[in-house]
Amino acid sequence: ANPIEKDPSTGPWSLEILARVAAQMGEPDRAIAALQKLLSIPYAGSLSTIMPLTPALLRLDPMFDQLRGDPRFQELCKDKQP
Repeated sequence: ANPIEKDPSTGPWSLEILARVAAQMGEPDRAIAALQKLLSIPYAGSLSTIMPLTPALLRLDPMFDQLRGDPRFQELCKDKQP
C-alpha cells in the first residue's frame, strides 16, 4: 500500500481524494479500488465534507457520475446490513 494511506489521520482523506480525482479523470479501476478500500475502513471524513463517504452518499455525489454504470460501483452503493 501507498505509505500515505497508512497514516491514520490523513490516509483515508488521501484515498477519498484519489477516488474523486480518478473518477473525474476517467480512471474507473483506480477510483473503484480506492472506494472499496475507503469504505472498508473507519474514518471521520475529509476536511471539506466533515463526514465519511457512505454508500448513501456515493449514490448522491455527482463527482462519481461517470462510475454509475459500472456494476462494481453499483455494488459499493448498496447499503450493507451487518
